[in-house]
Amino acid sequence: SPENLSCSVCCKSSWNQLQDLCRLAKLSCPALGISKRNLYDFEVEYLCDYKKIREQEYYLVKWRGYPDSESTWEPRQNLKCVRILKQFHKDLERELLRRHQRSKPPRHLDPSLANYLVQKAKQRRALRRWEQELNAKRSHLGRITVENEVDLDGPPRAFVYINEYRVGEGITLNQVAVGCECQDCLWAPAGGCCPGASLHKFAYNDQGQVRLRAGLPIYECNSRYCPQRGGCPNRVVQKGIRYDLCIFRTDDGRGWGVRTLEKIRKNSFVMEYVGERRRSGGGRSSNARGTYLFDLDYVEDVYTVDAAYYGNISHFVNHSCDPNLQVYNVFIDNLDERLPRIAFFATRTIRAGEELTFDYNMQVDPVDMESTRMDSNFGLAGLPGSPKKRVRIECKCGTESCRKYLF
Repeated sequence: SPENLSCSVCCKSSWNQLQDLCRLAKLSCPALGISKRNLYDFEVEYLCDYKKIREQEYYLVKWRGYPDSESTWEPRQNLKCVRILKQFHKDLERELLRRHQRSKPPRHLDPSLANYLVQKAKQRRALRRWEQELNAKRSHLGRITVENEVDLDGPPRAFVYINEYRVGEGITLNQVAVGCECQDCLWAPAGGCCPGASLHKFAYNDQGQVRLRAGLPIYECNSRYCPQRGGCPNRVVQKGIRYDLCIFRTDDGRGWGVRTLEKIRKNSFVMEYVGERRRSGGGRSSNARGTYLFDLDYVEDVYTVDAAYYGNISHFVNHSCDPNLQVYNVFIDNLDERLPRIAFFATRTIRAGEELTFDYNMQVDPVDMESTRMDSNFGLAGLPGSPKKRVRIECKCGTESCRKYLF
């Protein structure tokens, strides 16, 4: 009967927006948690200004869901937003020190200082939204955080986070026709199995750490038959990023960088260099945002991975002449030697909080692999580049072994 029918409609407004609408209309709504008791409890979006009259502190409050014109001055005792208050004073103190002023807040903020604090609050809100978007898109275990305590730059405008390689025009990936038939891939690999492609040199130990020297390819068990499946020790890179990582703004002019929030053991897989696979010499080479090209010249220089627009967290990894990441060529479902997957492994134990880096001009033993290199200005914000034009770019890695120039 009609009275027993029920339906649901997708709402384009968020839960918080609906709560704000109730408060604006002065309506109670139990389903949204709005009652007469909390009807007039409004949420602070951010703090815009500060002043001290006698011994009373006041803050100019931007209320969530209300325009700037309805911001109001409120005494501190009216505010329950402890986290926002702490962040406001932290930003204020940092900016006062940067301006070579006293760290203690003045009784009144000058307009330029107040404007900076508003821009900082808006930036932090934009970065939190971007962080949420990145984590919503990631398919890997490791979480991503975003931090900028250096300047007012927000999220990059032209970047789409992806988990798998995109295949460009004119590229065909042929899936393998056979798979692993080992009962135990590590201790009893069958002839012709995935490790068999490496002359039975199994790529990993039982802890998933790579034990092949740089330059030798890694062949992992593919999507075809494998009795161990998820527990197979020969499936490491394909499981994706397993560490919590932070995209952060560097304080020495190198743009964005990446640091680990967890200890990473030596020879452990860290991340793949993911982007758009396409033929070398074409595509987006004349844009203003620079290029992020990784030549796939394992056997011949035909293809490249472009991570300028489509990429994962490796898009933000910076160069170092003394890096803690090493490049390996990995083959899983596609065995075309011209199209390896690019994986980064730790060259040493990496401490929590340490920045992740690799050498953009990395050279590997030519007996095993042609020189692997980065073209143009991978990871360096604001430097225009051309994928096949060698430009003399100054190195800012700051290590004792710095070569002074990237290329």
